[in-house]
Amino acid sequence: MKMQRREVLGVLTAAAGSALLPGAFAVAERTTAADPNSLPKERVTGVGGIFFRAHDPKTLAQWYQDHLGVFITPQSKDDPVWNQQAGPTSFTPFSEKANYFGDATKQWMINFRVGDLAKMAAQLEAAGIAVKVDPTTYPYGRFARLHDPEGNPIELWQPVNAATVK
Repeated sequence: MKMQRREVLGVLTAAAGSALLPGAFAVAERTTAADPNSLPKERVTGVGGIFFRAHDPKTLAQWYQDHLGVFITPQSKDDPVWNQQAGPTSFTPFSEKANYFGDATKQWMINFRVGDLAKMAAQLEAAGIAVKVDPTTYPYGRFARLHDPEGNPIELWQPVNAATVK
């Protein structure tokens, strides 16, 4: 039986909300409890970008802007930027056999904002994770690349004014 889009969104909303409530039901298997003392000192501070493939990127970007108010990455200083409100973010790895995403050939990359790219890269490298820090400082910040254990690409981004990101 296929779930309707609204049912899926309702389940995701309930799952994201329940993850924030003490004693709420678990929607995914947890490997360890989050002990604040065992968490890494440098952590990602939020999602800096979502990148995905599309058959017609310009048309799809326009649809997101027109219908959801999401602007694409600014191409000049005068272009509007999509600003998000602080709030819960759902982070849920799915089984590699899950058909929830639809087209199994789609690929993704996630971009996480960080407060101190050098410290984050050093922390990851100390844990045996290969990180390639881009030596260029761009007008909008600095970047590094790594891959998760399944080979999915991850980009770390330290915005120019990282103090506002912490």
